[in-house]
Parts: sequence; C-alpha cells; structure tokens
Amino acid sequence: MKISETLDKRAIKIGLNATAKEDVLKELVDVLAQVENIGDAKGILKALIERENLGSTGIGQGIAIPHGKTDKVTRLVAVLGISKSGVNFDALDGEPVYIFFLLVAPKATAGPHLKALAQISRLLRDSYFCELIRKCKTEEELFQLIKNEEEKKH
Repeated sequence: MKISETLDKRAIKIGLNATAKEDVLKELVDVLAQVENIGDAKGILKALIERENLGSTGIGQGIAIPHGKTDKVTRLVAVLGISKSGVNFDALDGEPVYIFFLLVAPKATAGPHLKALAQISRLLRDSYFCELIRKCKTEEELFQLIKNEEEKKH
C-alpha cells in the first residue's frame, strides 16, 4: 500500500491556521470534506476527538497521525496538513506538532487503516525526510516528495 494512492493531491494543506488541538482536527476534516463526500463532518470530528481522548496520536518528533472511523466513507481517505508554527497536540514527547497525517477509514475495516498507519510511521521515521516535508512550498511539491520517497523504498 502506498500513501500516495490514498492521499489526494487536493487533500494536502501547507500552512494550517489552527493553533489548538481540536481546531487542527476541524481544519483537517474541512480539507477532507472539500475533496471527499464524507457526509457528516461533525460525526467524523467527534470520532477523532474520542480517539484523541484515549491517548494522543501525536507520536513525537513533530508528527501526529490522528485517525478515526466512520460509515460515511467507503475506502480509506487521508489528509496531510503542515503547520508552520507548530501546535500543542499533547504529543508523547511534549513537543509541538508540525506534520499532521489524518486518516479516516470505513467502520467495517481494520486492515487498510492499520497498514496505512504503519506505512506513514515508516515514512516519517526519517527525520531528514520530515525536514524536507516541512520545507515544501506547494502542495504539488509535497505530493511529489512523498511519491518519490515511496518509489525509492519499493
């Protein structure tokens, strides 16, 4: 599974405006709603917040992978958001988060969602690659960066 196959180019936003955890989630869901027919954006936001209440998806090193499930999508969908100033996301290392990879999966499935989480974690394990992500000026440049990195690894 490749992230570039799950992530629509239009579902990338560089320069998130939000500065608080719930606001970031709302902004990411809003980006998703412009690209996918997700039906109930409030329901998805609620699922994401409930997931965060179980434990932060801020995995450290400036990265968060918020995720949730809904019966409003038929396949795994993703949004990639970049915050220039960083957001306090209760990350495991207490550091601000700059890279947000939002995943929304159909309620009935587990496989694709878990594979995507593993794939994203592998991709973002490389701190140099994360630096490159944060330096991208356009959504197109960021999408190509991910695509090229995935091609190198396969």
